[in-house]
Amino acid sequence: MFDLERWQEIFDTIRKNKLRTFLTGLSVASGIFILVILLGFGQGMQNGVAKQFEQDAATSVWVWPGVTSKQYKGLNPGRRIQLRNENYDFAAALLEDDIEHKSPRLFVRGGSVNYGKESLAYGVQGVSNQFQFIENVFMSQGRFLNHLDEAEKSKVAIIGNKIKRDVFKDILSPVGQFLEISGISFKIVGVYGDVGGERDEEYIYIPISTAQQVFNGADKINNMSFTLPPAENFDAAVAQSIAFSNNIKSYLKEAHTVAPDDTSAIQVWNPMEQAKRFYSLMLGIKVFFWFVGICTIIAGVVGVSNIMLIVVKERTREIGIRKALGAKPWSIIGMILHEAIFVTAIAGFTGLIFSMGLLELIGPHIEIDYIVNPSVNFNVALTTVFVLIFAGAVAGFFPAWRAARIHVIDALKDE
Repeated sequence: MFDLERWQEIFDTIRKNKLRTFLTGLSVASGIFILVILLGFGQGMQNGVAKQFEQDAATSVWVWPGVTSKQYKGLNPGRRIQLRNENYDFAAALLEDDIEHKSPRLFVRGGSVNYGKESLAYGVQGVSNQFQFIENVFMSQGRFLNHLDEAEKSKVAIIGNKIKRDVFKDILSPVGQFLEISGISFKIVGVYGDVGGERDEEYIYIPISTAQQVFNGADKINNMSFTLPPAENFDAAVAQSIAFSNNIKSYLKEAHTVAPDDTSAIQVWNPMEQAKRFYSLMLGIKVFFWFVGICTIIAGVVGVSNIMLIVVKERTREIGIRKALGAKPWSIIGMILHEAIFVTAIAGFTGLIFSMGLLELIGPHIEIDYIVNPSVNFNVALTTVFVLIFAGAVAGFFPAWRAARIHVIDALKDE
């Protein structure tokens, strides 16, 4: 039931103690503000980590050779390992049941790239038709490489959206145009985009078979890449990815006579394993953010409790008079609780509005390494405020209970 006199008393008390009420509310509001901002940046860090792994297929595994660091079976350390077609073919056949997509890759180094009289500084890579799914690229125009291109060793090329914007400014579609790679004409058959951004759209892709034949690659490859079938859940995908990485490492070490404990001869990058480490770290950071935010809120709630104790002390004589006139204990408790809840609620919602507004205003514009669009679920933030109000009620209850237990005679003697 709405009690006008009770609200008038609350506002009168606030008006008489403006600075004290303001500082108390500020401590509560800052607690909510800090918690929401910390949670927002925790989510921003999670968004940033997720974006770092978007550029390649989630279940991809990348393999490249290194240099041996240990003597093994009479072979000295310092040998540079060279992957070849037979390694790729055998590995793909050996682990066929564990592979969804696969592609070797050859970097064409030292060659020139020209469009008409314009010299271009873009990397050229020989890949297979399945590389599109491994690199997680999408076609903007034309098509990607296909099996026929590889079988016929066709002189065709795929360029990135960035190359199209930089080089083919006045041409609606560069499909059908020709590039010269080391003096050899390649027909552009497609334009791709990459979810990883412009940095990953600066490559020209040609069939791996063409790259090996035309640019004296023989049967050499620089690395191998695979994607694995989808798993039931994240942990299963990580376990599957680690098992695959270990199997292909074991095969390549045996094929190239490398010591089993040599960690530098064969390198494997496993995004799923890295993602698990990052997400575990993110969980720890979020727990820390919650801890800091909750501690700040607790400090504000303790401040509310202390202020209510002061209020009770200041109004001891008034409380005694009320009790002498027949006021019930719960009426006294309600009077103190109302003020505590009111101050906590107003301060809590103020902190929520300012923090959510700040995240909405600047969040979409924040995009740096590992922090992208800090934001927080509104329901979570709102729930936090209601928990804060409940905590404020609890904090106000103890001073209120103390007020209700004051003896009338002692209260009337209070100066």
